[in-house]
Amino acid sequence: MAGRINADDLAAVKDRSSIEDVVREHVSLRSAGPGSLKGLCPFHEEKTPSFTIRPALGVWHCFGCSEGGDVISFVQKVEHLSFAEAVERLAGKLGIQLRYDETGPGGKGARDDGLGQGRRARLVEANRVTAEFYGAELLSGAEARAARDFMRSRGFDSAVAKQFGVGYAPKAGEALAAHLRSKGFSEDEIVTAGLAGRGRFGLFDRFRGRLVWPIRDITGDTVGFGARRLYDDDRIEAKYLNTSETPIYKKTSVLYGLDLAKKAIAKDRLAVIVEGYTDVMACHLSGVGTAVATCGTAFGAEHVKVLRRLIRDEAELAPGKVVFTFDGDAAGQKAAMRAFADDQRWAAQSYVAVAPGGQDPCDLRLSSGELAVRGLVEDAVPMFEFAVRTTIRRFDLGTAEGRVSGIRAAAPIIASIRDRSLRPEYVRTVAGWLGVEVEQVASEVARAAKNPPTERPSAAPPDDLDHVEDGPAEIPPPDLRDPVVQAERQLLQCILQYPELVDGPAFVALDALAFRAPAHRAVVAAAQQLGGPQADAPLSAWVASVSAAVPDGLQPLVGELAVAGLPVQMDPVSGAPDRRYVDGLLARVIESGLQARVADAMSALRRLDSAEQPDPDRQRQVARELQLLQRELADLRARAGG
Repeated sequence: MAGRINADDLAAVKDRSSIEDVVREHVSLRSAGPGSLKGLCPFHEEKTPSFTIRPALGVWHCFGCSEGGDVISFVQKVEHLSFAEAVERLAGKLGIQLRYDETGPGGKGARDDGLGQGRRARLVEANRVTAEFYGAELLSGAEARAARDFMRSRGFDSAVAKQFGVGYAPKAGEALAAHLRSKGFSEDEIVTAGLAGRGRFGLFDRFRGRLVWPIRDITGDTVGFGARRLYDDDRIEAKYLNTSETPIYKKTSVLYGLDLAKKAIAKDRLAVIVEGYTDVMACHLSGVGTAVATCGTAFGAEHVKVLRRLIRDEAELAPGKVVFTFDGDAAGQKAAMRAFADDQRWAAQSYVAVAPGGQDPCDLRLSSGELAVRGLVEDAVPMFEFAVRTTIRRFDLGTAEGRVSGIRAAAPIIASIRDRSLRPEYVRTVAGWLGVEVEQVASEVARAAKNPPTERPSAAPPDDLDHVEDGPAEIPPPDLRDPVVQAERQLLQCILQYPELVDGPAFVALDALAFRAPAHRAVVAAAQQLGGPQADAPLSAWVASVSAAVPDGLQPLVGELAVAGLPVQMDPVSGAPDRRYVDGLLARVIESGLQARVADAMSALRRLDSAEQPDPDRQRQVARELQLLQRELADLRARAGG
């Protein structure tokens, strides 16, 4: 992957970005003890502040929702940006000109589009200027009367057009190209941005004679356009024409209206998927500010990835909600079934909304008002219900053969419901829909559950999303009800926050297996692997290094340990705990580890004693190990007592 941000530039952005200043743009902070600040978390609702930052360490953590990280991760999350976009946003504020390595392996700092910052900026600027040009043409151009009439016929006036940036592309195919040249853009930039094509007589506007909607990415940058046919003599028959794939426009991952809807989606953990540009406009004007639409392509895996990040679609959280609105025609039902095929990709609960008479949100707003549009979303039915009803509608339920076929078609859908407690209810409900005995449906569902299809009913072809989402088995969170685990936690806090107080040789010799909690074992192993903090490096670099070294999923724990306060009186001068307190924690963890090893050895010896085929050599070996461990434990206790 090309376009990786230069490592020195990335380090400069992290070093020069004040996490306190960045966070204060979004959170009111107050003192929370030496070196700590706290405030209300911007990522979940709370009444008592649990969001904490340590400016000296450059890290943040919320004890309420367990989110945390550094200044870059904060910008990512609060502004809904990718890693590279967050770095660029910070670099722009600092006046740092980022350099991009166009060769070599990709990584966190890599752009998917493979463009250097300057090149990308030029293409984005060309699209921005084009949007302004089209917008001015719609509002004041004499030729744009047909476009204005169309907008009025859909219930949108000039103020709405300006709000959404709607424009008009003149029928004269060279007008846009001439305008862009006058603004200093080269022909290569105009063509690469997808704004014009090359003909025998020069450049021509791709969208000439059409009503045009600017398509913006999640940051608000215009990256492409969607255009509707207005004139019968338009040489392109397609009703809608979208920007072709460009270095900055990927139709499979862009969603129209996402720049306007992202905050509402993140706040409400709700996304409403509609089918067209005017539907998005109608929804937003009706108070449904979470509406977005695909751009010339079916809703797919990449769109799921984009929305999951906004909805915080995590299995351990209460489910978010995704509502699909589709036309009531055959094409709309087909689109709904494609969405059903992707339902397993969400932890969120999926719903389908189909208006009476099959109207889309724009038509519904015209015929019944804005209240009806809001009601459409509120009255959405669960995706499973819609999928089953759509499936059994294909069969003649007036015949025994049709009912049996309906049972067989519906059973795999019911069997695929993630929440098994819901299946009996759906069995009873579907039996009523089919007019058959509950036992008939239950039996077929049980059979389908035992012999699941290789792919979900009506499922789309598999892709790599499932592999991305599965990942390694999760490490369980530490059980802080255990006093030993509490001591482990406090020792790790000291290792991260006050490493100078931890005895060096003892730390190196510390057995990670001595830690009872698997998550704690992983953190101390990562710290040992690094060999401790560098004398000439800032403490924040030590925390960042440990965070980078732990397995995926444990970064929030490292952030929490780096900012959490210790339950002990701090020295008023140094702001650090007493060394004897740290030594006591170290001794307690070592003792706990030895006790666990003694117990393991005694258990192994008992199993050997009762084995059907005794192994005297192994028995003697384990007995010797047990004696050594018991002696080591006794010596440790003696030293602690002395």
